[in-house]
Amino acid sequence: RGHGDSDRVGSGGYYHFMDYLADLEDFIGKLGRKRVSIIGHSMGGSVAAYFTGVYPNRISKLALLEGLGPPDSDWSGWPDRLSAWIAAWKRQSERGGSRRYTTLDEAAGRLRATDPKLPADLALRLAEVSTVKTSDGRFQFKHDPLHLTPAPYLFMVDGALTLWRRIACPTLLIDGSDSEFRYSPEEATRRRAAIPNAKHVELADAGHMMQRHQPELLAKLLDEFLATPCG
Repeated sequence: RGHGDSDRVGSGGYYHFMDYLADLEDFIGKLGRKRVSIIGHSMGGSVAAYFTGVYPNRISKLALLEGLGPPDSDWSGWPDRLSAWIAAWKRQSERGGSRRYTTLDEAAGRLRATDPKLPADLALRLAEVSTVKTSDGRFQFKHDPLHLTPAPYLFMVDGALTLWRRIACPTLLIDGSDSEFRYSPEEATRRRAAIPNAKHVELADAGHMMQRHQPELLAKLLDEFLATPCG
């Protein structure tokens, strides 16, 4: 919700993390299949892992692309985070929209500014499909600007561990070798070890947005994983 062409949350609402879990349960139910496989990246990976922990018998295979959450948080800073969240929420609500770009090239440049590994041709293609043309002829990214605000809740590793330990299906954990999202080796090992039937792979010359940086290699890894018989 709130990304791409999906509906945005209503006025006064917000994108709380567990809303995505309910969205996924509803979507999978509409597929009409007893079991499915899921691939999730980053926040989507966290949602997919949570879902699989809640409903372990409904997932055949799980692939998490840097989907084991951000580093654990210092809860002493939670009051400041909550006040920053409220202030940002109000600010975005009052603006009524996100920044507009004169050309698609300018929008593509914005993507590359936050992701230097993103090839120029792919950045332009992403700008084409992820923006809409506004009434003044400029381009605006489709996502709800509320997604640019800091979430009110901190990541709770202990809670996530209780769900990860319930994952029963074969699981592929993929990290980018050059990712900017890192924890200590000890913490990375602790999180990966919580998933009973997991295999870890590091994708060379790829950052957090690995599907942009090494799409062919990533697709090959996923194809091989999904084609391997279970059990």
